[in-house]
Amino acid sequence: MADKEIRGQTVADRATNELAVVPTVGESTITCVRSLGRREIPSIVVSPSPNVPPSNSRYCRESVVVPSPEESLLEYKEALLSLASRPDVRTIIPMQEADVYVLSRFRSEFEDHVTTPCPPHESLRISQDRVRLVREAQAAGVQTPETELLTDVDDWNRELIVKPRHSILTSESLESTSPEYFVEPPSTEYIVPGDEPDQEAIRANMDHIPIVQEYVSGTEYSFWALYDRGTAVATCHKHQLRGDSYAGGVSSYRETTYDPELESVGRALLDHLDWHGLAAVQFLKDDESDEYTLLEINPRVWVSMSCAVEAGADFPFYYWRLAGDEPIPADSQYKLGVGTHDVNGEIEYLRSIVTGAFPDYVERPSLATASWEVARALYAQPNFAYVALDDPSPAVLGVANNVVNIARNVGESVSDRLPRPSARQAR
Repeated sequence: MADKEIRGQTVADRATNELAVVPTVGESTITCVRSLGRREIPSIVVSPSPNVPPSNSRYCRESVVVPSPEESLLEYKEALLSLASRPDVRTIIPMQEADVYVLSRFRSEFEDHVTTPCPPHESLRISQDRVRLVREAQAAGVQTPETELLTDVDDWNRELIVKPRHSILTSESLESTSPEYFVEPPSTEYIVPGDEPDQEAIRANMDHIPIVQEYVSGTEYSFWALYDRGTAVATCHKHQLRGDSYAGGVSSYRETTYDPELESVGRALLDHLDWHGLAAVQFLKDDESDEYTLLEINPRVWVSMSCAVEAGADFPFYYWRLAGDEPIPADSQYKLGVGTHDVNGEIEYLRSIVTGAFPDYVERPSLATASWEVARALYAQPNFAYVALDDPSPAVLGVANNVVNIARNVGESVSDRLPRPSARQAR
């Protein structure tokens, strides 16, 4: 592949102190900032909010406040494009759905300035439309759960879940909306067998007609990959030990693993989609059949990136090198059994055991047993995304922000319980 010309220079000729633009979205942002910074590659952290924890990292060169994509997708795109046009910026790392969507949909505008490995727009749209994704996965020989639109279901006497059909809603998925429109719909709803849900309420909550899938009992795994125009250049596997609820959800504790069958089905799907860039393909390993069933594709940096980096699969650095048309290191192997935690997620997991309300087919663990398992894992694998001895400020700010939020929530709760003055007293 020939070097891409950028303002009279090739990527290979540009200065060694080039910057990466890293949008802020939870723990994965600080992982990327530190991964690059420890290799003397500083970052520009962007966020709709000022003073986010990653902006306090010693490896953050600049912090830039940008419009929220939920308020105006096109203004967010223009803000990223303005940063991309700077001569000291090499690439933008797609941390969230809005990033990869903007970079893929408006690829021609960004390519005038930077290289941003992300999937072809048609492949991206397939990954973000679960009806089309199921169809393409089946064509690739990958097992999928039984899937139908909410409006097509005629038998509710089964173990079912309702999920958004589209992982993001834009003017492309909802043609009647404005080009500025961008929404990430709510997540999974669990249906009690025999209880037909209020379809109109679900449609209103999700802003479109969602899908209904059979509930598959199993353990979640992920196939993490970086692709270069249809070819995998680095892969890693994750075993999810806990999510942020006992029903699953966002990973709170995970470990690296390896399974040839997971590698095979993950590659089969991404090869079929002619993938380019980062992807986390999520599967459930069926308790009964021991086969992998597709859940979804996250076409961006994944939440638990810290696990891969801790194990030696340095995907932020691999992405940086791919964006610079540089080879991925030949020793890009990773250690097995390396685990990392999201502390907030671990707390939410335990809280869900006390307060969560899921149907009986989702087994609720014992709080005592779950607490012991969490404590044991924290002791055995004390690896946390925000905590780093060489870069303590983000963790300190994160704790301070959490304390402020807790105090605010308690204050609002107390205020709601106080008696209201009468109209006469209010005068």
